[in-house]
Amino acid sequence: MNLIEAIHTRHSVRRYLDRPLEAEKVAVLRKALEEANAESGLNIQLAVNEPKSFNGLFISTYGQFHGVSNYFVMAAPKGKEWEEKVGYYGEHLVLLAQTLGLNTCWVGLTYKKNPDAFTLRDGDSLHCEIALGYGENQGRQHPMKPVDKFYEASGEVPDWFKSGLEAALLAPTAVNQQKFKFFLNGNRVSAKALFSPWGYTATDLGIVKYHFEIGAGKENFEWA
Repeated sequence: MNLIEAIHTRHSVRRYLDRPLEAEKVAVLRKALEEANAESGLNIQLAVNEPKSFNGLFISTYGQFHGVSNYFVMAAPKGKEWEEKVGYYGEHLVLLAQTLGLNTCWVGLTYKKNPDAFTLRDGDSLHCEIALGYGENQGRQHPMKPVDKFYEASGEVPDWFKSGLEAALLAPTAVNQQKFKFFLNGNRVSAKALFSPWGYTATDLGIVKYHFEIGAGKENFEWA
């Protein structure tokens, strides 16, 4: 499975099987998060066989979590720039997990902070967690919104930009709010987070920008 296929098959999953992660898959994920931390300055960690953070059922807007015993800890300093990095590099790990046959779900509120499962540096905050494992099912795709509501362009819209938008619209966002907009000027692209009372818009922006890069192809454009 490549990353484009992972984008199309990835759906948020909240119920997981009592099936441990294979050592070789854990090794791949740890190597990837170490590389992400080195590149970004984030403090992403992986908790394995640790059920306390998601012990029992937690009611959330879109369902209940059950059986979660593995998760990514998304830690970083405070600030919008760091929140966007959390989304960008976290989604890189999400799609990598999908290519390994694993399921995931971004989790902003419905978990307990278990300080025994991770270590924070001075100045770090726990921004969110990402549930990880073998899902009871593969989740489902939410209805797609019209693409033309998510961009403004000066001049003709090339196919690579449309492909990037389609990938961005398949990205997970907080309560499926999709509060973002892309702007095209020649081969230069910018993206903006829109206001939402739910928050997490900076993290969502990082997630959708990662999807856009995969769909559009980084060789076809520059970020403005």
